[in-house]
Amino acid sequence: MAGCEGCPSQGKCGNDSGSCGVVNNPVNKIKNVIGVMSGKGGVGKSTVSALLAKALKRKGFSVGLMDADVTGPSAARLMGLAGKRAYAENKLIVPVESKDGIKVLSLNMMLEDEEQPVVWRGSLLSSCIMQFWNETNWGELDYLVIDMPPGTGDITLTVMQSIPLSGVITVSLPQDMVGMIVAKSINMANMMKINVLGIVENMSYMLCPHCGEKIRLFGGDTAQLVAKTGAELLCELPADPAVSSIGGEEEDSSLDERFDYLAQRIMDKLN
Repeated sequence: MAGCEGCPSQGKCGNDSGSCGVVNNPVNKIKNVIGVMSGKGGVGKSTVSALLAKALKRKGFSVGLMDADVTGPSAARLMGLAGKRAYAENKLIVPVESKDGIKVLSLNMMLEDEEQPVVWRGSLLSSCIMQFWNETNWGELDYLVIDMPPGTGDITLTVMQSIPLSGVITVSLPQDMVGMIVAKSINMANMMKINVLGIVENMSYMLCPHCGEKIRLFGGDTAQLVAKTGAELLCELPADPAVSSIGGEEEDSSLDERFDYLAQRIMDKLN
């Protein structure tokens, strides 16, 4: 990526026009910013974001999780922070820290009622994202994971244009229709000159509890999506009942190994 002259993102913007619009808060020193996206909703993107952040933390890194899915925020619950509130200090938003030491910011942390709908137009949504980025005291982080909303709308465009992404991963399901929609998000990233780290195929299979055989729930795979977009398949994740315990008092650690592997794949690509 070329990056524009004097770029505050140290060339990560991929823009060679001389003015990329990236603004950084000097209080923050964030080494890597990873976007987790998908053209399709309901594929487990937020769950992947949360578990990836946890995996990076287990590896000893300082980690933050930004919930950029403003109209459908879920990071607070997924990180066991339901009911917790972010606050302002020295005119900057202070994220809430999870029990495992991950800094988390989600719009639900600013609402009195988490079920209150966010009925905003594009300009307000984009403004909220910029507050989460350059008006928030993230401090020093090795990795900031951004849970992006589904689709290729205003928020996704704002993140790609205004935040120095080190790369994005996209979450898909092994279905042809889902693959077609997810391809749009990959093509958008390519158009914006964002580094596509690869594809995570979620709910690839489930393991038979009796014999351990892999049962392909959707009967397809991501091979066609890989061939069309040129993006690498990073890993296949099963449909696992352990997901239901995320954010609870007693989390099931059976997912740790799979997400440790995914985290390592991403780290290798960024180094």
